[in-house]
Amino acid sequence: MSEQMLKVVGLGPGSEALLAPAALAALKWCDVAVGYSVYTDQVRALFPEKEIFTTPMTREVERCRAALQLAQAGRRVAMVCSGDAGVYGMAGPILELAPAYPGVQVEVIPGLTAALSGAAVLGAPLMNDWCVVSLSDHLTPWSVIEKRLQAAAMGDFALCLYNPMSRQRPGHLRRACEILLAAGKPADTVCGWVQNIGRKGQKHRLLTLAQLQNETVDMFTTVFIGNAFTQNCAGRMVTARGYNTQ
Repeated sequence: MSEQMLKVVGLGPGSEALLAPAALAALKWCDVAVGYSVYTDQVRALFPEKEIFTTPMTREVERCRAALQLAQAGRRVAMVCSGDAGVYGMAGPILELAPAYPGVQVEVIPGLTAALSGAAVLGAPLMNDWCVVSLSDHLTPWSVIEKRLQAAAMGDFALCLYNPMSRQRPGHLRRACEILLAAGKPADTVCGWVQNIGRKGQKHRLLTLAQLQNETVDMFTTVFIGNAFTQNCAGRMVTARGYNTQ
């Protein structure tokens, strides 16, 4: 193994029980963990002896450069993210910047993304074709998000929404629901949300698309919107794949 190694680690939803064995091994291996403080706090809780390097939100590129520089200097570095590092995480920017740091080997360690861990709480909402859309317009223009929502509705995909609402974006979930309704999603489409997946205070709810318009959630909530075959099966959100028609 190269002496210049950086591992990009997906921590999963936050529970140690849902931390992948390869991710846990990477945290044991590293001597410095780099990441946003919410995620490095998880590392500190497991390994209080580890050195921690953080930067605030919106300074992700600075954080990635610091991780690569530390690895280039011979440190064993874990760049940590929530969920999966390749799903709205740091794997992309690390790999984009890595060519400027020759000799640094980058390994991406997969984690359990919120779409999958949240789906398990609700039941089986992603049993057939589905897509995931982030409602954060910090890096993606809202016009692009709107087109993706319209396309998902027209294709009758089940949908998973990340970053549905924040203090800066209190109306984004309502706008998304309005777009989906206008594009043909029925108002009685079965939907659900899960908050604080795998962590203390976990909550979830099943409801309709019409009801979802008026929900107040937060950045730690993942929203699920069904397709034409999604049902509320005794309190579980289930998207039929068609096995019972064989």
